[in-house]
Amino acid sequence: MATRRPDRETLHAALALAVRAPSVHNSQPWLWRVGDTSVHLYADLTQHLPATDPDQRDLLVSCGAALHHLRIAALGLGWEARIDRLPDPADPEHLAAVEFRRAEPATDPRRLSRAIEDRRTDRRRYTSWEVTAAQVSAMIAAGASCGVVVRDIENSSARAALEHAFERAAWQHARDFHYGSELARWSGRRAAAQGVPARSAVASLDAMARPFANPGLPQAVLRDTEGVERILVLATGADDRMSRLRAGEATSAVLLTATMFGMATCPLTEPLELPDTRAAISRDVLDDSGFPQMIIRVGWAATSSQPLLPTPRRPLDEVVTYLRSGESEPVKVNPRRTS
Repeated sequence: MATRRPDRETLHAALALAVRAPSVHNSQPWLWRVGDTSVHLYADLTQHLPATDPDQRDLLVSCGAALHHLRIAALGLGWEARIDRLPDPADPEHLAAVEFRRAEPATDPRRLSRAIEDRRTDRRRYTSWEVTAAQVSAMIAAGASCGVVVRDIENSSARAALEHAFERAAWQHARDFHYGSELARWSGRRAAAQGVPARSAVASLDAMARPFANPGLPQAVLRDTEGVERILVLATGADDRMSRLRAGEATSAVLLTATMFGMATCPLTEPLELPDTRAAISRDVLDDSGFPQMIIRVGWAATSSQPLLPTPRRPLDEVVTYLRSGESEPVKVNPRRTS
């Protein structure tokens, strides 16, 4: 087991990539503590969105995505991460303890690491270019490597049920004053380190598109095509905190794999934020085989579409704390529970 972590410059670079992970409303609900030998991920409950995410499921999924981003970024820099998830039962906000050991350079991790910088959430319509079976299989395998089932929703009745769940969730949210106020506060911003900026939101009548405030991103595909975009649903066998954290890691794995292929992606969670629509997806889309944790739309952006700018992030010194040498670290990694 590693006794030292990467040097500060290397770790800073890995954390800078880790915080590029997607999060609900770009809330970035994570904090990192860096000690002499380990890095610790915490949930930042000050960034919790109570109206959108009442049970903090989205928050945990978001943090899981950042944890996987860190693992991939570190591996791209020559360090293997050993992760102990939920290491301290007395501190539920302490989500992971991470130690490192040297790893041999490999092509795929470096490609995935580069995909972190290339990935964008693309809410526009996609083209009719085919997403191949091999590409879908690779994304399913990426999610499975994190212990999560990825279902490709090809069946027309399942797809219709999923769209109905989106419509029902949008209908309920449109009648929820607190949800609407929260969404307005967290979107349409033009100069903020958090939230969904106007330049990243589109005006759309698509049932799967959340109506963020002040949309400023034009559609590249102006009319409906014989769309062959794929809809992937990520599900877990349980619905506890560990499962939700793992689902976030799988979300990152699927998104980065798709980005590595050059595809556009958009994580979707609105119908998973309401108990009845989430239960309907479990029943009508997954045949009661698991708990849905994330929905990802995957396809090809139009070659004529304008490049998407990266969404803003909180300054790294706001979310990362370097402990002084010898300062007490949180619970250390348990080698029997790491991967």
